[in-house]
Parts: sequence; C-alpha cells; structure tokens
Amino acid sequence: MAGPGFIHDKLEIKFLILYIAARVIEPIPFDMVLDLTMCDDGIDYFDFSECLRDLVKTEHLTLSDSGLYAITEKGERNSQICESSLPYSVRLRCDRNIDICNRKLRRRNQVKASYEKRPNGMYTVKLLLDDDAGNILDLKLMVVREDMASLLAEQFSNAPEEMYGKIINTLLPDGAHGRAEQ
Repeated sequence: MAGPGFIHDKLEIKFLILYIAARVIEPIPFDMVLDLTMCDDGIDYFDFSECLRDLVKTEHLTLSDSGLYAITEKGERNSQICESSLPYSVRLRCDRNIDICNRKLRRRNQVKASYEKRPNGMYTVKLLLDDDAGNILDLKLMVVREDMASLLAEQFSNAPEEMYGKIINTLLPDGAHGRAEQ
C-alpha cells in the first residue's frame, strides 16, 4: 500500500521512472533507478519493481546484458507527453537528485584508475583523467606489489586534480607557470 506521498498508483510510478530515464546521461543500474525513483513517500519497492519490469516488457525501457536500464524512443515520447502529470514538487526533488546522479556519472567517466598484474609479477597502474575538452592525463606506472598498485589507484581516484597539479608543478621549473600563461 502506498504511503503518504504524492505518487499514488502504478501509472504515476511508471511516469516517474520514464521521467528519470529520460534525464540521466547514460544507462543506469537497477539500484540507481530505485534510488532516484524513491523520492516520494507514496512509492514502495514492490510496486516500483513491477513497474520497472512492465516498462521493459512494453519496450519503454531496455535492459542490457550488463544490467543497465535505458530509455527507448517510445519511452522518450511517452515521457514527454506524461511528465506534466507528475506533481511539481516531485519533479523538483527528482531533478535535484538526477543532477547529483549525472555529476557522479560524469565524474566516473572522467576519472579512471586501475591496475593489472604483469607476466613478471609486477603491476601496471593505469591512471586517466579527462574533462569536457578531452584527455588531460594518461599515465602508466609500474609498482612491485599489488597493495601499492591498489593504493595508487585509490589515491588517484580520490583526488585526481590534485595529483595532476603536483605532476605539473614537479615537471615545470620554478617560474615557468607564469611564462606559459603569457
């Protein structure tokens, strides 16, 4: 049974799911769709799950082999038609949550850190940093232990811009920052 929120039936839940799917910047997993949809107290997990499954079945959404949901052309059309029937306060709350989600998705795509074992037993750490203009940093480092590789990848993921700045400051001689900007 629905709670005290503004969304009260399965059709409204479907409208909300389509509203969300039309606004996220890339396909998203079940738990992310769930988090974004549960922005109203009137929605329960079981109704949400059923509605999501129905939207895939009716081809408003696709579900990839990797478990990611994406809106289809049909879903996009219906979302545009039905979005005005969602309560304004729900749309505002949802828009704020979608904005946060999209920033996290962009960030995840711009910062990549991984490592792999080499045939000789050492590890290669791969660090990538992109922005809207393209690739900023693409660095590979060799380390002797897996715990070191893991720590480097984690540290870079936590503060990539800071690491980039430190590399630039280390490689440029004192005073070269000012000359390069002129």
